[in-house]
Order: sequence, then structure tokens, then C-alpha cells
Amino acid sequence: MSRRTSQAQPPESAVPDVLAPGLRAVFCGINPGRVSAAAGAHFANPRNDFWRLLHAAGFTPRQLAPQEQFSLLHYGFGLTNAAYRTTPGSGDLRRGDFAGSAARLERIALELEPGAIAFAGKEAYRGAFDVRPGLGLQERRLGETLLYVLPSTSPANAAVPWNERLRWFRELRELVR
Repeated sequence: MSRRTSQAQPPESAVPDVLAPGLRAVFCGINPGRVSAAAGAHFANPRNDFWRLLHAAGFTPRQLAPQEQFSLLHYGFGLTNAAYRTTPGSGDLRRGDFAGSAARLERIALELEPGAIAFAGKEAYRGAFDVRPGLGLQERRLGETLLYVLPSTSPANAAVPWNERLRWFRELRELVR
């Protein structure tokens, strides 16, 4: 698959979209934190469990480093964010940071046709669609693209145990096989 960035991504975004046509799933974070922005890579905080969970759930044959984010395309997966503004924490986001997010995600779904968009945390989904979701598969679809909500992988989500988060990642893996 070729490397491709969404046309909808603003040029000031500190972390590039990792997208291509026909992916099995696109993982959607809430927004870049300071560590990710500095690295120019998704989920770059070493305390964030995203890359460990991705490997442990069987999405990748080895644990990728955030700087290898474009390698994820070779396994059929991509990355984006619901909001592009860098903040110290997701609690610093404002409603306006999500303006156009639902429409941009719908364009990604209709133009690139991923099997699913998987939100890394309920707040990423809520920011995009202004609806409080449960975990797992959602009723809403974007075209033929399924929407799925994972527990947050952020270090701030320590209340959800590793095995619980891994269970949801594995369920998603089975869904997009």
C-alpha cells in the first residue's frame, strides 16, 4: 500500500495522518499530546500502551515504535486523530477543536473505505460525534465503515486494567480479520 495523507489534514498538524485506501481499520486518537507532537508520531508517550496493545492483540507481528507508524500500513492499519491541536492533556481540548471532525472522518470512510474506524477512547468518539458511546461496536456507520470504541490507551486511563483493554483490542482484531 502506498503512503498517503488525508487531504483534510490541516498543514499545522504536528502528527501526520497515516492513511491509505482499503485498510482493515484506522485507529483514531483524540489528539496529539506534547510528546507525540514533538516526535511527530502517534501515541509516542512511552507510558501510552497503544503500540504494546496493538502487538499483544495480534495486529502486528512485533511491537512497532511510534517512529515506525507508517509501517502500520503494511499490516492494513492506519492512524488519525479526532482533533489536531496539541495539548498537554485531552482535558485541555475545546469543543471547537472538533469542528469538522465528523465530516472529515466520513470523507476518510467514503474515499478510503477502511473496514472500521476504531476510536482509542470514548472521548475521541464523543469529540467527533457529540455522543457518549459505550465500548465496542457502535450502531452508527460511516458508509460501509464500522465504528468501534476501544478503551483509552493513555496513561491517564490507569483505572482500566491491561487485560480489560487487551480484550477489547482482540475483539476488534477479530471483527476486522
